Formats: sequence, C-alpha cells, structure tokens
Amino acid sequence: MNDLYMGIENEIIDKLLYDINNGVYNENEKMPSENDLASKYEISRIKVRNIYKKLEKMGYLYSLQGRGRFLKRRTKTIELVLSGNESFSKKLKENGFKLETINICCEKIEYNKHIYNELRADEDDEIYKIARLRIVDDEPIAIHISYVSKKIFPNIDREGEKITSMFDYYEKNGFKNYMTEKSILEIAYASVQERIYLKCEDLVPILKLETNCTDKNSQKILEYTEIMYRSDRFKYKIY
Repeated sequence: MNDLYMGIENEIIDKLLYDINNGVYNENEKMPSENDLASKYEISRIKVRNIYKKLEKMGYLYSLQGRGRFLKRRTKTIELVLSGNESFSKKLKENGFKLETINICCEKIEYNKHIYNELRADEDDEIYKIARLRIVDDEPIAIHISYVSKKIFPNIDREGEKITSMFDYYEKNGFKNYMTEKSILEIAYASVQERIYLKCEDLVPILKLETNCTDKNSQKILEYTEIMYRSDRFKYKIY
C-alpha cells in the first residue's frame, strides 16, 4: 500500500511540475485546492497536503494561511561559464544584473589536507578562508569561498575582511593573467547555515563548484575555490 501511495505521490508531483514548467499556472496564481486534488486522484487531503509541502520545500510554491498555495515567482536564470578564471562580479554586471557582494567570513583555517594539497601548500603555511555572499537583484544566490595562502598574499590577514572581489585583489597584488587547472561540479544539499544565507528551502539542490585559479606567468596557485550556487537560479555553459 505504501509503495502504491508513493507511486501516486510521484505521479501527482510530476504532473504538477510539468504544468508549472509549461506555463499552465501563472506567477502568484492559486494552485488547485487540496480537496480538488484529493477528489481527482482519490487520495486523502493529508496526502495532498504532504505533496504540496514537498513542492514548497523544492522552491516552487508558497502558502498563505487560510487562502491556499500559490506559484512562486521564478526569477530569470543566470548563465555562467564553468571556470575559475572569470570574474563573477564583472560577468554579472556586464549582463545587466544588479549585484551586491557581502564579505561574511575572513579567518585562518586549521590544517586541512585536501585544501592544503589543492594549494600545494606546506603544512606550516598559513591559509585563510574568505567567504562572500552574492546577492543578485536583491536575492541571495551564491556563496563564494576562497582559500588563499599568506605566503602569496602577505597582508591577507588584515585585508581579507574587506575583499568582495578576489580578481580585483589579485590585480592589486600584481597578478593579471589567470587560468583554471580544473573545475569539478557536483549536486549537493546546503547545510543549515548555507540555507540561512541563501534563503532557500530544504529540497532546493545546491550546485557546488570546486575550482582553482593559477597565475599564468608564475604558475602559482592563487586560490582554491568552493562555490555554492542555488540550482534554481543558474544554468551553465561548459567548454
């Protein structure tokens, strides 16, 4: 019986998502009532309510007490190149987006084998974590975390908390030509703290990009980067 219910639940969710993605419902339009769906699919209202709650957690709907559930406004998706050698800020501004960046963290990290290996750092090197929250058109959409070595950027402990663009900081320190040695993309779910920053629901997947940035002239690795993007706000161009 439980397997049968799960099959019906998935069928209803798939149908609602198909209708949403094909324009059957308009932004802020009221969705079918729990009674209507319960009658149509011959299931209980409680099961319909659970289906709607799942769609809310996926970021598609919002509810108003006593009035029902409505289709959430879907903002324009942003196209990005899957690379670590392009300025996020510059790219978005060139495409007409209103961008705000907030520095949310500057701290020296404890030794972490993976991060130190990515930076080709010695175990006694000082590595700093610089995190920025990206807000586009008044909506938080990404968290950029850069790991950099104090050996390459001697003043990072004093200047890190003011950084909003790493590429501007590179140029300030004499690095002007960059390249990316690798880019790894995976789908994950945000931590509680990341969801708070990004203001996203539990079931909105996060696109996690791991990449780096290397100075072409000296071959020094300038940073190892982890970026968490809201998957409902981005599409990628991969070369």
